[in-house]
Amino acid sequence: MVPTIEMTTTWERTCELDDLEPGWGEVALLGARQVALVRVGGEEVYAVDHHDPHTGAPVMARGIVGSRGDRPTIASPLHKQVYDLGTGACFTDASLALRTYRTRVVGGMIEVELDA
Repeated sequence: MVPTIEMTTTWERTCELDDLEPGWGEVALLGARQVALVRVGGEEVYAVDHHDPHTGAPVMARGIVGSRGDRPTIASPLHKQVYDLGTGACFTDASLALRTYRTRVVGGMIEVELDA
């Protein structure tokens, strides 16, 4: 019999939804992780790794928020690679990807799902 490994996740409270201005990123320190939070409108909030996949620099919260068609995006402020905020896929370099995290809004507070 093969043992199963159970993955656990936790939801971490970050800040109030109203603390984020739509169209801009902010960084949150969740444990030892730096996560960039981006509010694109209403209660739609994305969370991605704050470190640029190309350079490793902690700058993604200062990225340029936009869209490609109906997909919300963020562009690295350093070399302008454009990433899908929902999937982390890079539109400009298929070898790069940005780590994404699920988010939810509970009682006006943004929560980010982290693996244990």
